Amino acid sequence: MKLFFAFLLFPLILIGQSKTVEQIHTLLDNNQLEQAKTLALKYHKENPNNLEAIEVLGDVYGHQKDWDNAIENYEKLVEAKPNVANYHYKYGGALGMKAKSVSKFRALGLIGDVEDAFLTAANLDANHIDTRWALVHYYLEVPGIIGGSSKKAMKYAKELFAISPVDGYLAMGHVHEDEKEYGPAESNYKNAVRVGGSIKCYTHLIDLYEKRENYELAIKTIDEAYASLKDESLLTRKAKLESKRP
Repeated sequence: MKLFFAFLLFPLILIGQSKTVEQIHTLLDNNQLEQAKTLALKYHKENPNNLEAIEVLGDVYGHQKDWDNAIENYEKLVEAKPNVANYHYKYGGALGMKAKSVSKFRALGLIGDVEDAFLTAANLDANHIDTRWALVHYYLEVPGIIGGSSKKAMKYAKELFAISPVDGYLAMGHVHEDEKEYGPAESNYKNAVRVGGSIKCYTHLIDLYEKRENYELAIKTIDEAYASLKDESLLTRKAKLESKRP
């Protein structure tokens, strides 16, 4: 069971947060995890009932892949403020990563709570993009016998489209790709490039071409992306793909 939620877990929404929290997130961004933990524990000790202090400590534990402590802190947030979508989202994400780290048997006891947390977040906030991405991945990665479904994943991909067209195109493309429907996947990724034009959008399209061993199209897309973005990492990737060409 993959439950690949790591890239979704911790959006850094710093508006209204204290200077200490901003410092902790800066340390996390720079992968200075022990320094971040020291500062977060101190901040929490000084403010044991402060939800901001509890949240940032959960974020630190999440970055350290200490899922039990992350879950404990996020659960406190959910209990204190059950109507805050982002708390349910983070709680579900930490539970999902815990499920990924244990045996399949133990994971079965967690995934229902993962789904409940994400669905609660989605219901509380109709514009919560990260939660809908989490649900897309959840329904694609969980086996069908316990509720996984590309149809359910597409439902949330379409909800993403209503909030953010570029996210919607990427999510719908991902669902089609997972179902090996490569034509519709390509069309959606191309639309994402047209609307968003970011390195993330181009990367999805390039990845699809490489997966299909269509190296000519992959390299052509890299050239188009580089002409627009001037991102040097694209040239490195181009060289790797050129070495794979017959």
